[in-house]
Amino acid sequence: MNTDVLFEVLSEPNRRAILDCLRVRDRSVGELVELSSLSQPGVSKHLRILREAGLVTVRNVAQKRLYSLNAKPLEQINDWLEPYRKFWNGKLDDLERFLDEEKS
Repeated sequence: MNTDVLFEVLSEPNRRAILDCLRVRDRSVGELVELSSLSQPGVSKHLRILREAGLVTVRNVAQKRLYSLNAKPLEQINDWLEPYRKFWNGKLDDLERFLDEEKS
């Protein structure tokens, strides 16, 4: 999946909230509706988009469809963010050195 598409999918706050719920455990659409301020069609729409992006999988259990988080595509975003982490870690190291020098 293209990183730009993942960022576009994740830019929507309701989708991020759904992923946060699925990070805790697998859930049905009904559970996700209860946990959000969205209607059942709204949750279903977001789940379809998340599924198409590969961030969510679905399986049938008895009469329910349970949705699960698939974090694998998030590795691409993690890889993209890595140089920025190094940048900020360097800046924070510089700040720490400066503060240590000010104390002395």
